[in-house]
Amino acid sequence: MNAPTTTALPVVVIGAGPAGLAAAAHLVDQGIEPLVLEAGPAAGAAVREWSHVRLFSTWGEVVDPAAEKLLAPTGWTRPDSATYPSGGDWAESYLLPLADALGDHVRTGATVIGVSRTGRDRIVDADREQQPFVVHVTHADGREERLFARAVIDASGTWATPSPAGSSGLPALGERAAADRITYRVPDLKDQAVRARYAGKRTAVIGSGASAFTALAYLADLAKSDDGTGTKGVWILRRGISGSTFGGGTADQLPARGALGLAAKAAVDEGHADAVTGFRTEAIERADDGRLVLVGEDGRRLDPVDEIIVLTGFRPDLSFMDELRLRLDERLQAPVELAPLIDPNQHSCGTVYPHGHRELSHPEQGVYLVGMKSYGRAPTFLAMTGYEQVRSVAAAIAGDLDAADRVELTLPETGVCGGAGLFDAPEADQGGGCCAPAPQLIQLGAPASVAVGDTVEEAPAGGCCGS
Repeated sequence: MNAPTTTALPVVVIGAGPAGLAAAAHLVDQGIEPLVLEAGPAAGAAVREWSHVRLFSTWGEVVDPAAEKLLAPTGWTRPDSATYPSGGDWAESYLLPLADALGDHVRTGATVIGVSRTGRDRIVDADREQQPFVVHVTHADGREERLFARAVIDASGTWATPSPAGSSGLPALGERAAADRITYRVPDLKDQAVRARYAGKRTAVIGSGASAFTALAYLADLAKSDDGTGTKGVWILRRGISGSTFGGGTADQLPARGALGLAAKAAVDEGHADAVTGFRTEAIERADDGRLVLVGEDGRRLDPVDEIIVLTGFRPDLSFMDELRLRLDERLQAPVELAPLIDPNQHSCGTVYPHGHRELSHPEQGVYLVGMKSYGRAPTFLAMTGYEQVRSVAAAIAGDLDAADRVELTLPETGVCGGAGLFDAPEADQGGGCCAPAPQLIQLGAPASVAVGDTVEEAPAGGCCGS
């Protein structure tokens, strides 16, 4: 089949999540046809999987301006800008209406399994940039299809590829065999079946970010409830406890994000979770009674646990982009121009300046990784960062470099500085970082909440440290 001329083709956007749909809205605003391919059965499929978690960004921060412009003729109005949506709210009240407004530009049940240049694998130079992109798609009914595109925006995220428990980046020995007792998501303890799995049980939480904070707060909430007597968390940290461990606290310019760490601190301070520091998981073994034993690289063996929640971050799936010439940082798997700005080995101050097409470009012109995927393995991504990315990328595709290079966003600081490379040694003097004092518990009033990722859920009733 002969490919049509490039200028007559749509821009293929992979993923109908917040960044992907925003990219489509910006392309429409530029007069360019988008084609959004979503593997799930509906827009926002990944967001729906954490529908029970409340974002720590407000409605005013998670609605893209071009998307709102596209939605306006439908009668859609943004919810109260000062309130915090849950993942379910975000999907139902924003992402689905936006997908509906985009109409036939969005196709669901369409999984991208390969992207290349038409008639050119990654080796061939001849006339490469004159060839349109070809996108290999499989549909839910098993049908395969190849689509042509003038450019490709990969907004597929990282949700489907969580990192394992093993501290080397590989699954711990025995991790796969223990899969029936391990989850890589923050559990929804409002679901009675899920609640029963953790109630009265001893659960290890592996990780040190917002998701781990959330899980610890949820388990503490369960421990305080009538049906959760005996619930205990065991927080597994590769480094020691310091002022920066619990985030920026009141120094964080996103209050809900800063207070999230305080909820985790309260879980430890109130005895609902024990912290195990300087522990690098090497193996997961099954005890005689069926429970799980974590074994560290240093030979330490922890007391058995009933369940394990692994929240060690995410990583990008780059397999379907293998025929393209991407230039990625060897550590983060993020675009090389962006990587120094987000490298957790160096900093986590929230000082990443707004960035766009130049930082996201690759040797393969016309290909962009945006949203969570653009950060590779780095944490602390915000929805508003993705919206600024796709605004710039859409303008660049349209040829408006003045608009593409213009900065239209100021990002909030986290209130914590310092890199994982410095803080990883458990015996190191870690202090409070360069930006913030050690966080203190604060009374925020009801309803308190805790968060994961860009993402806040209701905290224990009557708790003093929700976010």
